[in-house]
Amino acid sequence: MTKENFLKGAAILGIAGIVVKILGAFYRIPIGNIIKTEGMGYYQTAYPLYVLLLTISTSGFPVAIAKLVSEKRALGDCRGAHKVFKVALAGLFICGIITSFLVYIFAENIVESLGNKNAYYALIALVPALFFVPMMSAFRGYFQGRQSMTPTAISQICEQGFRVGAGLFFTYYLLDRGIPIAAGGASFGGSIGAIAGTLAIFIIYLSKKGEINREIEKSKFVEEETTGKIIKNLLAIAIPITIGASIAPIMDTIDAAIVMKRLQFVGFSEFEANDLYGQLKGLAQTLINLPQVFSMALAISLVPAISEAHARKQYGEIRSIISSGVRVTLLIGLPAAFGLFVLAKPIIRLLYFKNTVEALNSTGEILMYLSFGVIFLTLVQSLTAILQGIGRPIVPVRNLAIGAAVKVVLAYVLTGIPSINVKGSAISTVAAYMIASILDLIGVKKYTKVKFNMGEVFIRPFISALGMAVIVKVSHILFYSLIGDKLATIIAIFIGMITYFLLLMRTGSLTYEDFKLLPKGEKIAKTLVKLKLLRIS
Repeated sequence: MTKENFLKGAAILGIAGIVVKILGAFYRIPIGNIIKTEGMGYYQTAYPLYVLLLTISTSGFPVAIAKLVSEKRALGDCRGAHKVFKVALAGLFICGIITSFLVYIFAENIVESLGNKNAYYALIALVPALFFVPMMSAFRGYFQGRQSMTPTAISQICEQGFRVGAGLFFTYYLLDRGIPIAAGGASFGGSIGAIAGTLAIFIIYLSKKGEINREIEKSKFVEEETTGKIIKNLLAIAIPITIGASIAPIMDTIDAAIVMKRLQFVGFSEFEANDLYGQLKGLAQTLINLPQVFSMALAISLVPAISEAHARKQYGEIRSIISSGVRVTLLIGLPAAFGLFVLAKPIIRLLYFKNTVEALNSTGEILMYLSFGVIFLTLVQSLTAILQGIGRPIVPVRNLAIGAAVKVVLAYVLTGIPSINVKGSAISTVAAYMIASILDLIGVKKYTKVKFNMGEVFIRPFISALGMAVIVKVSHILFYSLIGDKLATIIAIFIGMITYFLLLMRTGSLTYEDFKLLPKGEKIAKTLVKLKLLRIS
């Protein structure tokens, strides 16, 4: 079933995402210790530009490929689906050549214009990645369109694993040749990772080639689309998604300028403004990223699942997938938001203990405001995927742009109030995603006529998350005086996880059908039913 496939796919990508995040966190700490803040400055000058170029060249194409491939497969046109992949691969191959060539030629001019000449090695080391990542994204989009998420997961893990290993090796090996070159070694890890990830998914593709060829041979006869038509269809989907993907980094860039200038305008020194901005972006906002691993995995799985059902005109199935997608998104976003809110300061003290007490308390307050953004950010990701799946990609772009405009105004006004200062940026971020998610939800209801079961989708997950938050807060207070702050925080988090799981089952938020989607899940579900912890809906 399509619904089962998308949830299983989300689970596979979610697990891969956790591994990738852990590897990424492991990478930054030793790299920072080897090349110090000077080297990280060179590295960070090159890396955002690299991410921006990749966003422009690849962000929309995996989704576009997945959507078109899943639609054609749903109609039995496996030959047409494979042609979409081949055309996209050729286009992204050319795109990779052009992007990498331009950066190679103009790297020196680019870093000079950024005011950091020594970042040259860090930028030039990423040129191979700019060539390989677009091709890798084509393979990932093809497999996602086949509703096979394992190849993408394996590719992601290989990419990050080799990035970490090679980056650490080259950074340490090149250290004697100077910090700028060592920073280039750190960046080169990204290129090695891209090559490894591309090779991994290419090998998987070769192993599946026999199966793919058999599908093509049995494909229904459908009039073959021209290459020009396929390119037009790909661009029609990819361009709005690319614009949408660019809004967030552009929003962050604008935010940086507004926050720094407004803080200094109301009396903070340049050093104090930079310190506050570091608390917001470097510490607090980092913790908002983990829940996105799961919601992004869910979003990636939603696009082909909904596209296939949409192509078959199975509108009942579409509504069922949408309802499940929104419910699972809230099951992720609500507890993450409530947990970060009630344990904001203890979590900050646990993770960033080398900072001053004043900085930790200030960061904790910022995180309290920012925590609720998790709910709306995760919803935006899933609702965007739903709208893309039904062929309305421009709707979420427009809605996020509206949210971004509100954010700019709020950030300007609130950050200029001394008592609110940098927390104004956090509030404006939450407001931006709240507005975008509400508008997206209205769009989804308008175009799909879906009717949500309020109790099942919204109320039960909310009650479960709220109950968990109360237990977590009480647990931390009780254990704090007995075993200290750090251990109390860790224990409270574990108690919260167990409590939330139990509450989900008792309120009916986690159902027998949900367990059936997991490996050996039905056996676990039957045991839980016998223990009267789970009800059969």
